[in-house]
Amino acid sequence: MHTLRWANSFCERGWKVDLITWRKPVSDFAVHQDLTIHYIISPPHSLARYTALFEISRILRKLRPDIIHAHYISTFGILAGLYSRLFGFSPVVMTAWGRYNLANSKRIHRKLIKNALKTADLITCDAEHMAEEMEKLGAARENIRIIYFGTDTQKFKPQPKSEKLLESLGLKNSPVVISVRSLNPIYDIESLIKAIPLVLKEVPEAKFIIAGNGKQKDYLAGLAKDLEVSDSIRFTGLITENQLPFYFNLADIYVSTSLSDAGLSASTAEAMACGLPPVITDFGDNGEWVEDNVNGFLVPLKNPPELAAKIINLLQDKAKRQRFGEASRNIIDENNSRDKEMGKMEELYIEQIERCQK
Repeated sequence: MHTLRWANSFCERGWKVDLITWRKPVSDFAVHQDLTIHYIISPPHSLARYTALFEISRILRKLRPDIIHAHYISTFGILAGLYSRLFGFSPVVMTAWGRYNLANSKRIHRKLIKNALKTADLITCDAEHMAEEMEKLGAARENIRIIYFGTDTQKFKPQPKSEKLLESLGLKNSPVVISVRSLNPIYDIESLIKAIPLVLKEVPEAKFIIAGNGKQKDYLAGLAKDLEVSDSIRFTGLITENQLPFYFNLADIYVSTSLSDAGLSASTAEAMACGLPPVITDFGDNGEWVEDNVNGFLVPLKNPPELAAKIINLLQDKAKRQRFGEASRNIIDENNSRDKEMGKMEELYIEQIERCQK
């Protein structure tokens, strides 16, 4: 999704963009009419994925691009680095997504990642701690730039609640807390569900939207039943991107209990852009975006009582919710808008192309 948003943005800016990928776009995601997608058939699993280099080489030699940008260093970054070395192509840009746990990687994979980073003419990531990690892996610090994926602040913005959606979810006249992280262990939705009984003791009318799918779906539903809070939760499944702004605008508070994020998560930025006060875990660069008790709350990892206390605090103070929400919207609009970030990226592309043409 982030790669497609990036590609769409440059089509809108008048660039000719070709996207080489294993994955087809999700059904609700709009693909720009000028974006050309090339699907490769080599299996994306384990070392077998590197046979894709033959397909990619054939496509690139036909396209003769001015610049190559590889998203995910551990897959397409490695392939772009190998292509650059084999054919002497430059410039190659790579974007780091997530964190690279090399300790659990096979030796050959660790070596391929390190070689890819050394080959890149430019590396982007969305958090300073990731830049430091890339440098430890062998990337030259002067080749690393912080570029955020950016939020569509025209799509994600405060707007009136959808009465129809409120009614369909049975949420009328209830304060609403929303979480849209996947139902997988890394996002620790378990802590949120364990916090709910504590919240309901103080605010019994509160309701919780827990969106997303994942391997813990049945376990979390069972936990909610065991804690006797199922009636206060709406497990909605995956919410499409087009519907997400409407769900955010139903809510009064956004929660993320994630145990790990690269930079600020897209969903957190989108919720903040919609004017929601965030209650998120104090991890990574989250503190760069949420100042505790100024535009939201930071909570320790795996701490349901503290999480519940912050949710209660906001549910009982409408003025604070509004103040935090307005401040959060301004932060995203000023520092994480997609148009501004892609403008920075466009300047970097041009700089790299002109450097290599000299």
